[in-house]
Amino acid sequence: MILISKYLVPKGYLGITIYPFVLLKSKVLKSNIVLVNHEKIHLKQQLELLIIPFYVFYCVEFIFRLIQYRKWYTAYTNISFEREAYTNQNDQDYLKSRSFWGFLKYINT
Repeated sequence: MILISKYLVPKGYLGITIYPFVLLKSKVLKSNIVLVNHEKIHLKQQLELLIIPFYVFYCVEFIFRLIQYRKWYTAYTNISFEREAYTNQNDQDYLKSRSFWGFLKYINT
């Protein structure tokens, strides 16, 4: 379910996924198929990890990447979940062929 809220989406981001919701900063973003696909990839990741473990894993990996890179944006873009979503956001058929726990192939690089 896509919701619009400029107040719940953090500054500097266009959208955020908090299962079962995709929150977008503005209504016009609903037509951005690349952004919506990116967020749908996160929905799939969250379901696979039974939601709460996803957030724990995401936070732990973010902290690790922040220590590793010492820059917020670089740490964020190198989280395995984000790497999978950014790499495949342009492929509208990706979720049809995605392997279970597909984010794992993005964890080491």
